[in-house]
Amino acid sequence: MSNWRKKNIVIENSQIKQISEKPIQGGEMIHVPENVYVSPGWIDLHTHAFPKFQPYCSHPDEIGYKTGVTTVVDAGSSGADTIHELYDIANECITNVLAFINISRIGLEVRNELANLDDISFEGINEACKKYPDFIVGMKARMSASVVGSNGIKPLESAREFSTRLHKPLMVHIGSAPPSLEDIVSLLKKGDIITHCFHEKEGNNIFYDGGILKPAVEAAMNRGVYLDVGHGTSSFSFHMARKAKEMDVFFDSISTDIYDQNRKYGPVYNMATTLTKFLALGYDLKEVIRSVTEVPANILHKPILGKLAPGKVADLTFFTIEQAETTLIDSVGNILVSPVRIKPYAVIIGGEYYECE
Repeated sequence: MSNWRKKNIVIENSQIKQISEKPIQGGEMIHVPENVYVSPGWIDLHTHAFPKFQPYCSHPDEIGYKTGVTTVVDAGSSGADTIHELYDIANECITNVLAFINISRIGLEVRNELANLDDISFEGINEACKKYPDFIVGMKARMSASVVGSNGIKPLESAREFSTRLHKPLMVHIGSAPPSLEDIVSLLKKGDIITHCFHEKEGNNIFYDGGILKPAVEAAMNRGVYLDVGHGTSSFSFHMARKAKEMDVFFDSISTDIYDQNRKYGPVYNMATTLTKFLALGYDLKEVIRSVTEVPANILHKPILGKLAPGKVADLTFFTIEQAETTLIDSVGNILVSPVRIKPYAVIIGGEYYECE
């Protein structure tokens, strides 16, 4: 981290106007302590930011700016029936909010939202995407046995058709089979996202038992399919993350899959804790921060986000690296002790300054 240097950032009309190492005079000044880092605003690509449906629910600001995250992306909490409610909530938030719309019209009103194929229709999604073209960044399909019931791969086949027609990417949750991981990834195209890429659920994770990356996953990555962490309550394993690092299988984005329960009681807690886990696994700080700034901005096709550069939106995250022994836990109960932890200090969103809790 020796090449991280002191910077002065000039903000005007909610955008970054200038970045300089030289002193800047005039205007309202915000000073942060010497030990505080600044990065582009953190983007959490997979959250549950719709307060309506238990248990996968939260308020965007509780998991957003208060924890150092400037943009939260709801990952399929709402379908066509309720996406307008999420949009209305988003407009009242300090945190920026975007959404992947659930391919089931009912969203997470139930936990097996893809068990009834009658709830999956193009008309509702098409209407929502026309009404909220910038807010809806893609579609979400949870392809686990408990979600799809006896429908197998059929919901994803419909989602693939909708995605092609609307030119919106798919975020696909992978979990317990059926359907098989191989069947799922065979339908994914460049720009789509596999979330929960480091889960440890037997028989349907990205590696064979011998530690070899499954050819179908490798082929998908070569096509330009993104790997997203999507930590969650049951979808992130230190063992799988270590194996991936050893095999040079690199994730693209770090996200939390956060909602009220795993925010309050773990193992997620917040984005900073999730990022600390990757430092503890041996990843470089710049690599970790890029996976929660520039890369998710690229995945979302939001070029105004994700970089500290003149002309970009003035969304910034200030954070410290504390020398403090920190016990971390993954989704299967494994413990990892880190000598340091990332702690959010403040954010700037659209040029406005807010201190974190």
